Amino acid sequence: MLRRSLLTLCVLSCLCRCTLAEDRPNILFILADDVGQEVLGCYGGQSYHTPHLDQLARTGMKFRHGFSMPVCHPTRLTLMTGKYPFRHGRVTWGDFPKSEEPTTWANLIRDSGYATYIAGKWQLCLLGDDPLHPHRMGFDHFDLFGWHEGPRYYEPMVYRDGKVREDTLGHYGPDLYVRGLIEFMKANRDRPFLAYYSMAVCHEVTDDLDPPVPHGPFGRYDSYPEMVAEMDRNVGRLVAALEALQLREKTLIVFTADNGTPPEIIIRAEGKELIREPVVSRQNGIDIPGGKKKLTDDGTNVPLIANWPGKIRAGQVVDDLVDMSDYLPTFVDLTGAKLPAGRRIDGTSFAPRLLGTGKSQRPWAYAEEAVLPKPGGVEPDGSSSGLRWVRTGDWKLYNDGRLFHMNVDEREQYTLSTADDTTEAKAARQQLLAAFRQLGLSGPAK
Repeated sequence: MLRRSLLTLCVLSCLCRCTLAEDRPNILFILADDVGQEVLGCYGGQSYHTPHLDQLARTGMKFRHGFSMPVCHPTRLTLMTGKYPFRHGRVTWGDFPKSEEPTTWANLIRDSGYATYIAGKWQLCLLGDDPLHPHRMGFDHFDLFGWHEGPRYYEPMVYRDGKVREDTLGHYGPDLYVRGLIEFMKANRDRPFLAYYSMAVCHEVTDDLDPPVPHGPFGRYDSYPEMVAEMDRNVGRLVAALEALQLREKTLIVFTADNGTPPEIIIRAEGKELIREPVVSRQNGIDIPGGKKKLTDDGTNVPLIANWPGKIRAGQVVDDLVDMSDYLPTFVDLTGAKLPAGRRIDGTSFAPRLLGTGKSQRPWAYAEEAVLPKPGGVEPDGSSSGLRWVRTGDWKLYNDGRLFHMNVDEREQYTLSTADDTTEAKAARQQLLAAFRQLGLSGPAK
């Protein structure tokens, strides 16, 4: 049975590669910052207006079960490598394992002949210490703000290809990032490209700069609704640019987020005091507090939309499981890139689902509450990081033994004990215990 399943996977992968060999897409990959599913109208969100993203979902494919890590850096580690955070051992916050640099998905795609560019947020090193790090990670060109070094919004500190730009005075960061993306797509309209928009929104300003950095010339910090509006507006600008360049049917757009919505956000500074307000979003008639940093669905179940006219059938809502390790193999399949022989990853390609040739073969998804020390601090072994879960669409098992039936208890209010297991719950528990063992992790005792 296992050999038959592996053969099926190989056939699907080969079919996918053959389909794209003669028609490799451009990829516009958009990673929003701090945005849960409840924010978007297409997911039942009622607090904000997201017409451009809703249109992408309506004319493309929307995933119900797209998952991230509960915070940004572990998500970005997993995204770039196709491996879960615990695989990387001793990694500090804002760091990246050097051994993984040559085989990031950006490097693999660039090696296959794509032009590559990233704009916005990096957070895989301090660019002041290593200003050419994005080049080594696979990007021909970049415009990235200095994470924890300077502003990201109004008059941002931006590194362009390793050097700090001197033309940002009076400008708003996201405008510069989108402008750079459009210029890149225009310059490479006659060859396949990867344009990665790692959004600054909807993250609040960095709170460790002194004096506090304003979003605008009047010293006021953007509210969360203002950031959502900016996020959606910029998605619309990029779609319009692709249409103007007559590249829309040649370009796959993928939109997702690095983790859930924050529980609170800075709205302004009064002197050196930062004033915060809670973020509560209404979804399908229910008020949802921001779940960032939590392993609940509010912290890890993020939007995932894919749109490619003529290739992805419009109006699809799918239940396939996708987690952050899956983007590397998916983009490798779609671009005809090659994964180095012998390289093992955690990801599973969902390219067959996008192309309508099958569905993702992922049986369960994974997330962890990674404990990443600050640079210079104590560096615990990554495998000893805290809480973690594995889950199917219906069931979710934590490593502390808690089992939840997500179809009827999405807020995780009622833990199912082994003594109370139904036949269905017992089967789910055994499947997910086996998943922990497959990962080489210590799961619950039973």
